[in-house]
Amino acid sequence: MKQWWFAVSLCLFGLGLMFQTDLAQASVEDLLYEKGQITKEEWLKLKAEHEREEAIIAERSTVKKWFDKLSIRGYTQMRYSYLPGNKDIRLDDSDVSVGNNTGFGFRRIRLVFSGDITDWLSFYFQPDFAGAVPGASPDANNFAQIRDAYTDIFLPVPFLMFAEKELRIRAGQSKVPFGFENLQSSQNRLALDRTDAINSAVPSERDFGLFIYYTPKETRQLFRRLVDSGLKGSGDYGVLGVGVYNGQGTNISERNDNKHIVLHATYPMELPYGQIIQFGVDAYRGTFDVASGPGVVPENNGNIRDERVGVHFVLYPQPFGFQAEWNWGHGPELNATQTAIQEGNLQGGYVQGMYKWDVNKPWLTTLIPYVRWQEYDGGRKNRTNAPFAVVREWELGLEWQFGRALEFVIAYARTERTNTRTAPFEIQEGDIIRTQLQWNY
Repeated sequence: MKQWWFAVSLCLFGLGLMFQTDLAQASVEDLLYEKGQITKEEWLKLKAEHEREEAIIAERSTVKKWFDKLSIRGYTQMRYSYLPGNKDIRLDDSDVSVGNNTGFGFRRIRLVFSGDITDWLSFYFQPDFAGAVPGASPDANNFAQIRDAYTDIFLPVPFLMFAEKELRIRAGQSKVPFGFENLQSSQNRLALDRTDAINSAVPSERDFGLFIYYTPKETRQLFRRLVDSGLKGSGDYGVLGVGVYNGQGTNISERNDNKHIVLHATYPMELPYGQIIQFGVDAYRGTFDVASGPGVVPENNGNIRDERVGVHFVLYPQPFGFQAEWNWGHGPELNATQTAIQEGNLQGGYVQGMYKWDVNKPWLTTLIPYVRWQEYDGGRKNRTNAPFAVVREWELGLEWQFGRALEFVIAYARTERTNTRTAPFEIQEGDIIRTQLQWNY
């Protein structure tokens, strides 16, 4: 017991000593001045130096360290799919859990590292830990891959007609600004996967290049509000954008000297009664190098023109919502006899209706039922031999949000689509039932 009291007394004595020392340091110049050991000019000089030191200490305490500017977040999607009839149905470039003899699996495991390096320079890095390796066995899953790795360089001062930070350059691997749903994060998108017609333009949505975006301050705030409020916004990819990129796809090296050029224009606006709409147009053009298999002869050594123009319109769910996109163009495709790869026409898109019901209960915050029709006719340029694909599909689904951290989706689709994974690329028809549990962190 005596040792315990001795330790307490020693701590109190130390605290008192530190307090007295700090007080003495704070008033030492006053004591010297009162005793006449320094002049008034010397006292004022010492006083100013003491106040300057205090200001420096206070300023340093408010300066953010690099780790204070770093944000870490992410999400995970776990799926289960079931084919009640035709077991030969496959989804191109999206959900590998759809098929025969499949079970539970991860669709995405994402971590996002982002932050501001300076007032005019930021970074964004997103790996995925549920990726598949191109060319590997379809049973090999959950490999780490880079999805995004880029920097945003903001113009820090007004320039010509642009205000401060309205213009920025994005350099690295990032999403190509073509379409609306391609730019939506899969964390926020309502339907489980993007449509074939839009996503086939830029498979995996990303490529390596340079992009310039222009976004006025008020519109940037609206873009942010559309995401934060749960209205399924696309994020800020500018009201105007232009870019040059390789064109071969995510994590794939360029195969020719011809670069793709993309033009992007979209405009969200809030109507007088609070309803928000968004509309826009996008276009890109380039040359895509198609991989060919045995017995198939590609035009121009596989370098085939790849170009599209698309339009989109969104009526955000307040509570009724409507979303539509369509695109037309030319691209690589396997001919009817499956002996040559040539340039062909393509077209397709989707229309989607939804209703957002905010319940605001502890166990249920929001319900969003939706219905979507999609169609596509055109080549799959990222597949070997670019087989021609036909897609006709109805999808009904329901998103159940338990809160910001957890949500569940169940969807049913009646589909008619080409299986472009395996020759002779036959059209398969049947039903797909899928579920997804997503947790955000």
